[in-house]
Amino acid sequence: MTNGKLGRVTRAVYPGSFDPPTNGHLDVIERAARCFGELLVAIVVNPQKRAPMFSLGERETVLKACVSKLHNVRVEHFTGLLADYVRAARADVIVKGLRVVSDFESEMSAALMNRSLSEVDTLFLMSDQRYSFVSSSLVKEVFFLGGDVAALVPEPVLRLMTEKRTSLQRR
Repeated sequence: MTNGKLGRVTRAVYPGSFDPPTNGHLDVIERAARCFGELLVAIVVNPQKRAPMFSLGERETVLKACVSKLHNVRVEHFTGLLADYVRAARADVIVKGLRVVSDFESEMSAALMNRSLSEVDTLFLMSDQRYSFVSSSLVKEVFFLGGDVAALVPEPVLRLMTEKRTSLQRR
């Protein structure tokens, strides 16, 4: 894959709120890390999202633990427009994971807008079928209703979720 202006694609950005990070996210991260020289996992600080489960610091810490063996992956955060972050990071491509057809419908317009603002294309990676139904929102809902999500999130995430639930129950 090449970018007409930059030649070989070397730096990609995988943005998301990652609240919480799921095995689906990790699958996309691992596969994207094999495709690019450097992958920036960029946690978006979205003031429009209602009370996140994890603070920004917690999401950064747990994602760093999850990707610690992937030496070409960095975890960062940003506020504002993704297009501005991508330009500042001098990224060649944006990576987005798609689980189902409806994801494509919403992500396509965002990809076109990001290209118009940053001249950076978006590469869509299909979710592994094992995770095609997994979303952070659904994981949180099932977890807080007492369901077992151990197969859906990495161990460091499950540990932090359990700590959160325990602290909420004590209140």
